[in-house]
Amino acid sequence: MTTRSRATRLLTRTGRLAAFAAILGAGTAPALALGRTPVFESGVELVNLTVTVTDAQSEYVRGLTQADFEVLEDGVPQELALFTERDVPLSVVVLLDTSLSMQGKLARAQEAARRFVRTLDEGDTVQVVAFNERPTIVQDFTGDRALLESAITGTRPGGATALYNSVYVALKDLRARRKPDELRREAVIVLSDGDDTSSVVSDDQVLETARRAGIPVYGIRLPQVAEAAAARARGPNQTGFFFASLTRDTGGQVQMLRSLGQLGGVYDRLAQELRAQYSLGYVSSNARHDGRWRSVVVRLKSAAHRLRHRLGYYAQR
Repeated sequence: MTTRSRATRLLTRTGRLAAFAAILGAGTAPALALGRTPVFESGVELVNLTVTVTDAQSEYVRGLTQADFEVLEDGVPQELALFTERDVPLSVVVLLDTSLSMQGKLARAQEAARRFVRTLDEGDTVQVVAFNERPTIVQDFTGDRALLESAITGTRPGGATALYNSVYVALKDLRARRKPDELRREAVIVLSDGDDTSSVVSDDQVLETARRAGIPVYGIRLPQVAEAAAARARGPNQTGFFFASLTRDTGGQVQMLRSLGQLGGVYDRLAQELRAQYSLGYVSSNARHDGRWRSVVVRLKSAAHRLRHRLGYYAQR
């Protein structure tokens, strides 16, 4: 590349960042209050990151500023163009395992999910999906708590477990509904007590879809009482391993429960986390549209807290 070409690219990127700064500086507070994010010229991709910060006691850390954060992409520092710690409207998919193995557990799972729904604020939307051998949307995205609670209560156990299919479909659907000019915190919360027994997609396909969607996934693994022979043959930790990989890559978290009594507290904790997160955004200094994976690291400049966020993204082609 010639010196002139490099200079042209640098000036182009500098101009884009200046446009970001002008838009954000002119109306950041009202834009974020309405859950809106600035619209930029075609070909400029804002890399959005949802970051959870906890201290040594696993308590959520609030009150940090943009100056406290540092973002690196493939080891190169990036300039933040968007930052907020405010409550941002939520779009959450609640996936409930309703396979036959949930008989005797489903009532407790339903009550815990209803407790999560009751934490919704104005502007939040939730989709309820029941899954056994196939995922079924029992209530599409809405902020109506009564409709959501009724849908959760109406689920019934029966059938096999298509865990991978269900997470795959939920991620694809939530990503497809995303609006480029709207700032929302997205998440998929999936509860299951058994290993996958009937999916047509693999765990690797789900992991790849999750990386491309950039949506945090939270896995809740209920204690098992009995398993189908086919599931046992795959190993007792199959779902635990799947959840661990999926949540690590997306910035979510997995909860491996020892008793049903822990379930209510898990959903309460998830509701708290979604309100305590930071939203960061930047325009990559790497202007190549090569479709390659780019590793992202977020760290604090002067504190030893733990951070969770998605580990990277695929560049546009």
